[in-house]
Amino acid sequence: MFPLVRAALGLAAIGGLLMFFKPLLVGILKAMVLVVRPRLTKEQRDARRILRDGRMVQRMINASHGPSHAAELRAMASRT
Repeated sequence: MFPLVRAALGLAAIGGLLMFFKPLLVGILKAMVLVVRPRLTKEQRDARRILRDGRMVQRMINASHGPSHAAELRAMASRT
């Protein structure tokens, strides 16, 4: 009986400590992720966004039905 109560109290204490230190633990975890995989610079993110948008427009042009849709899509892409 007593070992079961003791284990339950120990588990509750560990859970309470984890909940109390949750913000600290989350911050440490995020810092470790940044060490392994650093964030891209703003220029790199912008370049990836431009490439992604260009690929999307190209897929739309390839899927369009006729030259007028393709021309319209190209005109829209040149404005951005």
